[in-house]
Amino acid sequence: MSVENRFQFAKSAVLDEVMLLEASMSDFSYGTHAHEEFSFGVTLSGRQDFFALGEHHKSYAGNVIVFNPEDAHDGHSGADDPLHYKMLYVHPDQLSPMLESAGVRRAQDFRIELPVQQDVVLKTHILRLAALVESSATSALEYSSALFEFAEYLARQKGIQIEAKPRLKDPVFERVREYLHAHVGAEVSLDELSQLAHMSKYHLLRCFRDYFGMTPHQYWQNYRMNRAKEALELGMSPADVAFTFGFTDLSYFNRRFKPMFGLTPYQFRRTLLRT
Repeated sequence: MSVENRFQFAKSAVLDEVMLLEASMSDFSYGTHAHEEFSFGVTLSGRQDFFALGEHHKSYAGNVIVFNPEDAHDGHSGADDPLHYKMLYVHPDQLSPMLESAGVRRAQDFRIELPVQQDVVLKTHILRLAALVESSATSALEYSSALFEFAEYLARQKGIQIEAKPRLKDPVFERVREYLHAHVGAEVSLDELSQLAHMSKYHLLRCFRDYFGMTPHQYWQNYRMNRAKEALELGMSPADVAFTFGFTDLSYFNRRFKPMFGLTPYQFRRTLLRT
């Protein structure tokens, strides 16, 4: 096998039944096979040629590849340049409840018809999920929220409209909010929140999103980033803030803080000291 053929699998300890493959190949060919999972891939460079669903397909750089469970297919590099792609495998047992919560009826029969798509939003969702698998800092709550947003997008692809409901004061979600506030520096699980709300975790994801406009993880991240900013304003060091609010390390805190405020925590604190 050529040294240019590389296959690397990754699986996060917090993600059940989810696997990521990153592959680079030039002279390797897959034999005809099928997976039990949904397969969501992005061709990063080169071209991927394969036969599936009775037709030959070509996926160019930037394209999305989708195989439903049990879709037989093969695959190989279709160009002179090596093929580089990422493929996320999500078991139906994990995706189907998310699809049902997003409004898909009979989610166990859900299928995606086009094996190759030029869909920037779909590509972004897949690469976001892949990055969460690759990161050691990913929480189960963060992944569940990202997978739910992905399922919502798949539902919209099928023409399913997700209607926003008028917001009325709801003691259930106010109680969940208070719990998130009280555990701003701790790792909160979706199971904890669903038990608190007395509803399934998938239904909670949908209803919480309708109520607050954000998933539980997005809300929790937003809340603790604002509390972290306040702590910096009061003179706490970035390292102490990262520890106090449950960030795995200062580097991870930096990566979360800058997209929200435009500066690293150190730059933000230094700016305040100058005023």
